Amino acid sequence: MTTTQVTLVQIDNYGPWTVTPEPRREMDLQSLQSRLFADIAEFLGHRDGYAFFTRFDNMIAVTNGVDGDAHATLQESIGNRYPVTVSLGTAVGERPIDALEAANGRLQTEGSAQDEGRTEVLAGEYLTETNPGDVQIAHFDVVNVTGKYTDRLNEFDTFIDIERAYASLMRHLRREHGALSFFVGGDNVIAVCPDMPESAFADAVDHVVADVDVELQVGVGRGASAHEAGFAAKHALEDCRHAGTAVELFGAPAASD
Repeated sequence: MTTTQVTLVQIDNYGPWTVTPEPRREMDLQSLQSRLFADIAEFLGHRDGYAFFTRFDNMIAVTNGVDGDAHATLQESIGNRYPVTVSLGTAVGERPIDALEAANGRLQTEGSAQDEGRTEVLAGEYLTETNPGDVQIAHFDVVNVTGKYTDRLNEFDTFIDIERAYASLMRHLRREHGALSFFVGGDNVIAVCPDMPESAFADAVDHVVADVDVELQVGVGRGASAHEAGFAAKHALEDCRHAGTAVELFGAPAASD
């Protein structure tokens, strides 16, 4: 059984801030969002967590092994270095979507994301210990993306095809299993999954082929943290590439520091 700790990172009152006292330059906003995500990803990455940018003003992180004190430190650091603050809601669930729903709820009960009086909420529950199989991560990519897309189509049409595959996969895994899937660049999608068998990943690959005619392969890993599970998934994905298979489970364990 999986036990995933999920943290929702939400910029406080961000919409009104972007137009006060007048609309801000778009590239300044894009740069700020990118730097903020990079800092959050680096902070959590050093603690074996994963962060995903989603809509940038809202970010989702897998934070098994990251306790309440570390969350408070992250929040304080952002408040000291940025012109915006963030609220953090954290929850634990067997299915990642259930953990996210609870984390979302913790922030929503404190007020609207655009309520100037609701700032730097720090609310949640945190796992007191981690176990080797708590997190299951699947790392998907497109089969032969360079030969089929990058070297044949213009970049925008390639991007459309990759995004169609991501959207199809994301919806399928969310609806069928309560998994959370995130585009992470190139042709890569990382899915944070509940306890799922090999057949469920094969079904997901088949669904995307049937739905949008894009062929995927996936490596799946388990671990006590997102880093351990994700690193195992990367090794399993390499096994797919070498063997020409669509699904490989539980690659090599994460390297120790």
